[in-house]
Amino acid sequence: MAREWAPDSWQDFEAKHLPRYESAEALNEATQALASHPPLVFAGEARALKADLAEVAAGKAFLLQGGDCAESFAEFHPNNIRDTFRVLLQMAVVMTFASKQPVVKVGRMAGQFAKPRSSDTETQGDVTLPSYFGDNVNGIEFDAATRTNDPQRMVRAYFQASATLNLLRAFAGGGYANLRQVHQWTLDFMGRSPWAEKFAETADRIGESLDFMEACGIDPATVPQLQGTSFYTSHEALLLPYEQALTRRDSLTGDWYDTSAHMVWIGDRTRFEGSAHVEFARGIGNPLGMKCGPSLETDALLKLLDTLNPAREPGRITLISRFGHDKVEDGLPRLVRAVKAEGHPVVWSCDPMHGNVIKSDSGYKTRPFDRILSEVKGFFAVHRAEGTHPGGIHIEMTGQDVTECVGGAVAITDEALKDRYHTHCDPRLNAAQSLELAFLIAETLNAEHSQAQANAA
Repeated sequence: MAREWAPDSWQDFEAKHLPRYESAEALNEATQALASHPPLVFAGEARALKADLAEVAAGKAFLLQGGDCAESFAEFHPNNIRDTFRVLLQMAVVMTFASKQPVVKVGRMAGQFAKPRSSDTETQGDVTLPSYFGDNVNGIEFDAATRTNDPQRMVRAYFQASATLNLLRAFAGGGYANLRQVHQWTLDFMGRSPWAEKFAETADRIGESLDFMEACGIDPATVPQLQGTSFYTSHEALLLPYEQALTRRDSLTGDWYDTSAHMVWIGDRTRFEGSAHVEFARGIGNPLGMKCGPSLETDALLKLLDTLNPAREPGRITLISRFGHDKVEDGLPRLVRAVKAEGHPVVWSCDPMHGNVIKSDSGYKTRPFDRILSEVKGFFAVHRAEGTHPGGIHIEMTGQDVTECVGGAVAITDEALKDRYHTHCDPRLNAAQSLELAFLIAETLNAEHSQAQANAA
């Protein structure tokens, strides 16, 4: 029989990559405050996402998950939220138009603050201070006051997440996502990208389709699916005191849900057997993600799946592969085959970012666009060979005109990285690179769709 679970039962397990707080009293005060605040999302919304992901697992939809590597207090601005949301809408429209399938949109937003660290401390010269764990723990500046792990930052992160969610809900349901507005989604600075022109062509075709519907007597203004969209939030469930404080029992079902986000995931460094993060995740009803890298053995993966989804509920688990462009076609097949043989109904998603980090000649941490694209192509090739559904993409991106990843049609060079390198964590795709990746994925999805139709004929 499964062990009895409670929101705090993770505290009896090994918890890696959690910050140490100087005052237990201050930590308790912050978590008690969070526990008294309203939920950020509702259980019914999490169940709706799970149902959408079940369609992805069945090969009837595609998952687009993207957003910041790590949200920050300093860059919190409505324009930044709007621009990232806008690019995700563009990417989703491109993929939907090509694949003729729904695209489930999940943002790495409204909670993606914390980051794992290999060491609790960082030394510069002869000074040693706590490592930067993300803005909901401490500050990025290297000084004693800022680097002190402050539990009140969790409360500030909660209110920033709340404001972000409020704006996202307004954008998704208030007319901004109306397909009649599709031409207005292109950001000004993307005019120099060749993919902006291609998006305009797609927008023209969508407009023609809407005009045809209207001519046939169907008023697009009365079709809810054309007026707005479903948009969900997600983040890594790393800072467990924060996640526990926002875990509530659903009044309708009696089940526990982490109301900090619709979906949470377990990182590559915290998904080991006996992990506190796994223990926490197994008891909540949210859809769960789990990062899968080269170090993950098939037996360990199957044990984790049995722990996290013993009922084998479709839409419950998304496996996010992150191998690197040169390892994906060698490392991923064994995991895919094992999961397929055991009959676990998972969503397979590709994270082409984390395995492709390099240090540039100019000293910046970057991700070459050609390596990102190569891993995506390898991911699709593996699933084509194994007869499984390549269900999604998981990327770190922003709507800002940053220069953090080299390459792409906009041809960001090593020398240009310094121009607008703003990330608080890892390098992100900018808007033009994100849209370029969407078109390249769309071409693959279109080919898969055509092949499926030919096979059915």
